[in-house]
Amino acid sequence: MLNPDLVGRTIVGVSSTQISEEAIAIFASALGHHGHTAADAAPPTFGITLTLSESQTLLQGSGLDWNRVVHGDQRFEIFQPLYAGMILSCNCTVESARAVAGNEIVTVRSDLISEEQTVVSSWSTLVFRG
Repeated sequence: MLNPDLVGRTIVGVSSTQISEEAIAIFASALGHHGHTAADAAPPTFGITLTLSESQTLLQGSGLDWNRVVHGDQRFEIFQPLYAGMILSCNCTVESARAVAGNEIVTVRSDLISEEQTVVSSWSTLVFRG
């Protein structure tokens, strides 16, 4: 059952992650982009590899059944490309939560921050099937 206090809950990233060339190359290869070099920007969706664990941490204890989750939607707003060597922190906020037709739908916004500037914002909508 959905916890009504979920909306507005935020985790402010206190730890930072440095993007490695290897992590970008592995992600690019998984997308079929072989031959990625250190000078290349990460694929536009690479940010999800940095935000996923933070958003899951945010939703822990929410009362939602993780065994029944499906991914409903994902979108990105990219203010600056991501490159190897960048040091990022992640802030996550539950923007909305609602029940529809027996399902619980939650949208989490994740902001990747570099040098106090948001470089990528992403929104993940998760559907917890009833």
